[in-house]
Amino acid sequence: MPYWSLYLEGQGFTYLQIATLMATIQLTKIVAPSVWGWLGDRTGQRVRLVRFGAITGSLFFAGVFLEPGFYGLLLVMLAFTFFWNAILPLYEVITLRTLGKRKDKYGKVRLWGSVGFIVAVGLVGAILEYVPIQSLPWLLLPVFAGIAVSAFLLPAEQGERKPSAPKGSLKAIVTHPAVIAFFLMNFLLQVSHGAYYTFFSIHLDQHGYGKLSIGLLWSLGVIAEIGLFLVMHRLSHRFSFRQIAIGALTLTMIRWVLIAEVTDVLAVLIFAQCLHAASYGALHALSVQYIQGFFGKHHHGQGQALYSGLTFGAGGALGAWMSGFLVDGFSTSAAFWGGAVAMLVAIVITWRGLRPPPAPAVQTEG
Repeated sequence: MPYWSLYLEGQGFTYLQIATLMATIQLTKIVAPSVWGWLGDRTGQRVRLVRFGAITGSLFFAGVFLEPGFYGLLLVMLAFTFFWNAILPLYEVITLRTLGKRKDKYGKVRLWGSVGFIVAVGLVGAILEYVPIQSLPWLLLPVFAGIAVSAFLLPAEQGERKPSAPKGSLKAIVTHPAVIAFFLMNFLLQVSHGAYYTFFSIHLDQHGYGKLSIGLLWSLGVIAEIGLFLVMHRLSHRFSFRQIAIGALTLTMIRWVLIAEVTDVLAVLIFAQCLHAASYGALHALSVQYIQGFFGKHHHGQGQALYSGLTFGAGGALGAWMSGFLVDGFSTSAAFWGGAVAMLVAIVITWRGLRPPPAPAVQTEG
């Protein structure tokens, strides 16, 4: 993600084309988690589906080496990400089922995803200081191979199926005003991240930062996210759900303004990247708990799929695409200002509509 927009720029695509191609990464998240989650629940064969997704996704990604042009690459990325987006949601279910009653250990497992991201971004950034950006797809091949091999190291499941849920209960949850406000908040949050995921690297490149520096700044955001996860339980005890959400949204708005206007001051940029702990870490941790509280055990999977599809999928895709228009018509800074405006609207919606999940559900979930 940190270098793909730079790769596309190096291939000669326009900013609007780059935004459209980057949006496809999020676009397939609208349907892919629901489809693969449904297959996993129906068959119980999640490990085999992960293996299938890893191999098939990698094969479709190989279409990049054909240099198919804009529309060809659009099809390649749509096909690749549809299978690729199957892996993480299924892996999370597998992990939680394997941990059983030791779900508190989940953070220690998930931590390695963040560590892997930091190492990969730093290593690839260092290599790209010496080789052209067009080499990026070749650098990704060993990673794809490693994921496919590791998927076959997992033992296959027994194929247990999920019991059916009460009819009509999901509609009552989804139409609850607080749940609508929750989804709108997260939708706008991901809209605001569209400029970040699509043009942050290009924005830094335009201000004279090298590939390694860009990678390290991306990694800093993830390090801040890890730190937040480690103290999130303390914040949850001291502040209400609504207070944390409004605080995180406000800090996110400040982050986009700083990136837009003070990019050349490294100390300010480092501070802005540390705010990733608020813009992603705090709100994602809250959202996972919120879905557990409102959707319960019968609809937890569907709630998670809706959260992923409506926010990371629809919100992320729309944000990436809209930021392309702002960059094409104005500048990369304008795209980050657009994200700040989206956060202002989210703060108003959250202030007026967000309420905590029903108390019995929270207590049941522990």
